Amino acid sequence: MGLSPGLTLADARARHPALVSVEADPEAQARALEKLADACSRYTPLVALDGADGLMLDISGVAHLFGGEVGLLADVEARFARARLTLRAGLADSPRAASALARFSRQPVAPAGLEGKAFARVFHDLPVAALGVAPALCGELARAGLKRIGDLALRPRGPIAARFGADLIARLDELHGLSRPSISPRFAAPDMLAERRFASPIAHLEAVEATLNRLADDLVVLLERRGQGARRLELALFRVDGEARRLQVASSRPLNEARAILRLFRERLLHGEPIDPGFGIDLMRLSCLAAEDAAPSQSTFERAFEASQAKALADLIDRLSARLGPSRVTRQRLVDAHLPEHSVVSRPATGGQAGALVQMTAPRPLRLFERPEPIEALAEVPDGPPLRFRWRRVLREVAAIEGPERIAAPWWRGPAAPTRDYFRAEDAEGRRYWLYREGLYGETARPRWFLHGVFG
Repeated sequence: MGLSPGLTLADARARHPALVSVEADPEAQARALEKLADACSRYTPLVALDGADGLMLDISGVAHLFGGEVGLLADVEARFARARLTLRAGLADSPRAASALARFSRQPVAPAGLEGKAFARVFHDLPVAALGVAPALCGELARAGLKRIGDLALRPRGPIAARFGADLIARLDELHGLSRPSISPRFAAPDMLAERRFASPIAHLEAVEATLNRLADDLVVLLERRGQGARRLELALFRVDGEARRLQVASSRPLNEARAILRLFRERLLHGEPIDPGFGIDLMRLSCLAAEDAAPSQSTFERAFEASQAKALADLIDRLSARLGPSRVTRQRLVDAHLPEHSVVSRPATGGQAGALVQMTAPRPLRLFERPEPIEALAEVPDGPPLRFRWRRVLREVAAIEGPERIAAPWWRGPAAPTRDYFRAEDAEGRRYWLYREGLYGETARPRWFLHGVFG
């Protein structure tokens, strides 16, 4: 229609009085771009956002799956066209060159080797904005008579860097491929994956499960070669209309068995959100997102029996987590924290790495009270251990006591936070308690006593 970005709405309506305009929604556009990025991960796991309206795909080593670079570009354009989206694509040896071709050139594919006459023929006539520099710098360059990339490339670098900054020269090097800027993909590339492409899209759950079984067999071969087992897995289903559905499962132990992997995904498929195949699924990809070294099998009968029990419990945890959700099946883990009530947290029972070993300076009860309960204690000296204490209206005589274990408050709570002195006490009937005095004499006028847990 002869309209271009930057034109005022009044000028546009003067040219086309029937023009319909709506307010822009940047958040919705960003979500739509992320959705397109997920759909483009069918071509490569390394898909990144390029500005507010672009995608960057690293297709190193995957173009042959589509009949070469031209075939890959044709497939991308056809899929975008089916979604009623206009696409401008560029393909080159460096991300900067590919972006310049897509945004400022009519030539979609750059010749191999960005140097010499081939480089000049493709890039010298493009505007300096193709380097990705700020608009303000483009204005300064234009005032200096440097409007095209060729105007910069054919001049000595020293004076240009001295006047306009070294970043401009770095952008030229990126365009030449002398330096390669890193891209930040939306999803980290998995260490191992297996995928199936279908000439005829599949639309039935039975076909999805059968293909998943073959993908699990292929992935297990890769895991066994490394001597590892999968802890987190993802199944990506790509529909012919561009939609992508991802299912993730996690395991409480390293998995290198195809049946166990299939069982976890079957729980998600049967009891999770139903899969809508749309007009069909033409690509399935099974990825291992996290793996650990798999322990060798035990040889003796006793150890084999213990291993089978542990495996059965782990399988039960995995199935419940896949069916109910990982946040509903948790286990207690130790963390390195000052206060005892903060040293144990609930974490999903699947998917996580084994927690770091936390060394306890003294024995602790296995179960703490949800809140420390106040007690009345009598000590022989102000800072000494208690001789007797009253808890839940019962007076208990202390027969043996050990301590104190002094625990200072975290520094971020400030100097007013009281110090705790913990004692392990045993009464005349053999019951053992874990109690503490909150506050030292000098910190507070009247320290208080609490019972935090019981042993046994």
